[in-house]
Amino acid sequence: MKEQKWYGMDLRKVGEVLETDLHQGLSLEETEKRLGEYGPNVLKEPPPRSIFSMFIDQIKEVLVLILIAAAVISGLVGEWADSLVIMIIVVLNACLGVYQEHKAEEALQALKKMTKPIAKVIRAGSICEVNVESLVPGDIVLLEAGDSLPADIRLTETISMQTNEAALTGESVPVEKDTAPLEKEDVGIGDRKNMGFMGTTVTTGRGRGVVVATGMSTELGKIAELIQATPPETTPLQRRLGELGKFMGIMAGVIVLIVFLTGLLRGEELLGMFMIAISLAVAAVPEGLPAVVTIVLAMGVTKMSQRKAVVRRLPAVETLGTVTVICSDKTGTLTKNEMTVTHLYTDGQNFEVTGVGYEPEGEFIDDNGNVIEPLSNKNLMFMLMGGLLCTDAEMKKTDENWRVIGDPTEGALVVAAAKTGLRKAELERESPRLAEIPFDSGRKMMTTFYRINDKIYSFTKGAPDLLVARCSSILKGTGYEPLSEDDRNQLLEINSQWASQGERVLALAIREWKEVPEKPKPDQVENDMTFVGYFSMIDPARPEVKDAVDVGKGAGIRTVMITGDHRDTAVAIARELGIWREGDNAISGEQLQKMDDQELKQAVLNTTVFARVSPEDKLRIVTALKEHNYVVSMTGDGVNDAPAVKEADIGIAMGSGTDVAIETSDVVLMNSDFSRLPHALGLVKATARNMKQNIFIAVGVVLVLLVSVLFSEWMNMSIGMLVHESSILVVILNGMRLLKYKLRY
Repeated sequence: MKEQKWYGMDLRKVGEVLETDLHQGLSLEETEKRLGEYGPNVLKEPPPRSIFSMFIDQIKEVLVLILIAAAVISGLVGEWADSLVIMIIVVLNACLGVYQEHKAEEALQALKKMTKPIAKVIRAGSICEVNVESLVPGDIVLLEAGDSLPADIRLTETISMQTNEAALTGESVPVEKDTAPLEKEDVGIGDRKNMGFMGTTVTTGRGRGVVVATGMSTELGKIAELIQATPPETTPLQRRLGELGKFMGIMAGVIVLIVFLTGLLRGEELLGMFMIAISLAVAAVPEGLPAVVTIVLAMGVTKMSQRKAVVRRLPAVETLGTVTVICSDKTGTLTKNEMTVTHLYTDGQNFEVTGVGYEPEGEFIDDNGNVIEPLSNKNLMFMLMGGLLCTDAEMKKTDENWRVIGDPTEGALVVAAAKTGLRKAELERESPRLAEIPFDSGRKMMTTFYRINDKIYSFTKGAPDLLVARCSSILKGTGYEPLSEDDRNQLLEINSQWASQGERVLALAIREWKEVPEKPKPDQVENDMTFVGYFSMIDPARPEVKDAVDVGKGAGIRTVMITGDHRDTAVAIARELGIWREGDNAISGEQLQKMDDQELKQAVLNTTVFARVSPEDKLRIVTALKEHNYVVSMTGDGVNDAPAVKEADIGIAMGSGTDVAIETSDVVLMNSDFSRLPHALGLVKATARNMKQNIFIAVGVVLVLLVSVLFSEWMNMSIGMLVHESSILVVILNGMRLLKYKLRY
């Protein structure tokens, strides 16, 4: 199907283009026909690496190929013992590498979901459940809170519906959805309010829509295609060992040729000189080097696994040790992806709320730094109770962790109340909800009715500017007082100040009623209210990340934040973590898209925050950094991070991330703890140093052998003796190096 701008069409036009009935859906016959035309609704995945392909990858390195050539030549000239020893080394080396990588792949399989997702659809006028793979363009899909969107969908009906698109866009705040066509010609994914995308989740409300794209034609599929179009990156170690192998091969060939020609010029027998030249060529190959490299890397992998980091490919260990720039996604990587109330404002006072994430533990601190009992303060009690009762979110404990079911912003209000011991279920047992006016994107408000202490209250939460405009009084310690123009301006100024710091602000108002209106309407209820206060919240930085960033700086590693979230929010988090400092640049996706590659290459030198960027933008940023010869790691957990994770010299995924991000990575942090990364880098730097020492020893001995052969006529030693003694020296020194490495760790 030709790609369409579905977000710009009205619903009648959408139905005509898709040739579907937006109420009855497709007939069963038409569904079968379209399934044959468009194929199953799945993303194409690269075939899993077989044991054989892993083995081939181990032996196609230049140095190993030189060893195999040496073994073949040894066999041809009758040196079967040498040939057998070299091949045993090659096979054992390859088997060790395959074992490590296969073990890593098995560990990752445990992270993958084993369920077959189901979608609720309307076909031939009836509601039925079908396997997601069988969805086709034109299907009508029903959506509820908690559902994952099974395809790209043009929404045809929404009721207080919001979706979490963090995995696709990187923005942590849920997106309000509606059905109205958009007038702008080109609209970014994050702003397509009438669309739902495969891989995102409905957080609140419900709705329905018509499937407009499936499989690789979805936005998620386009990212998968972008990943597959990016050729696999060789690591710096692989590149350097390849160059070393070529250099040694050429040098050995030149010296062998010189020795052969010199012998002929001196009158030596042709066959004898040929045999000597072949023996010298075989001896010149550092047969222990690939094994030494593999063993040292395997030891590094073992140490990494003890720190909950799964290394999928052995050479990635050395690459980690040479990283100079860490590019990291924000949401879920540097932050917890758990909206948290950090401040409350009521009755002219600011209160700080401690505690991070969904754990219901924390204190309330006033302007003077004193810990207070919030429920003893009338305004704070109304704030916390009103915020709690004006939500549909719930918090539940699973295993050892708390999680929020529903909208993350509402979840933050539930957790803030829980820190004082308030629980929604307990309050509603005594005072059930009497009525409600659901949230919608036009009003940007939600209202609920409850009877509290024999009085009926409506609690309204919403956007500060709109809610303040509908208030006529303000709740103070002395009771209700008229809301003056000065009060109104002060409230709007506080909102602007917090919003400029990247925080999300919600306002709360109340109103007393003699009885609940028979049919509550927004214009009737959400006016003449009493302003109570503000909640300020943010997706908080992981507390351990700041120290990790400092550790990285001390090791000469620069951290860059690349996120799909808003610029102010990104800069606020980056400043808190020490990533962004005064004088650093922060570039938005809109600015980045206007830059050509040369301008971007210059910009990345002093930019530490990239905000509102697309997956393609992230890819360009990583490429620009690599052009400065930085060794770049990209850390992320979302689908939107996957192309850049693959392009980076070393791709790192969070264990809690999407399957797509994990599949494209070189290293997976199983406990999703970014702070492990700089410490792991310190560990592998030691591994890299030991490996380099072994390489220098092995190569150095071979070079001494080759050079000394040139001057053998002045030495009281035959070429054969030189070859024999030097080979023994290589083995002894490599063995000593490995023993030293094992003792050190």
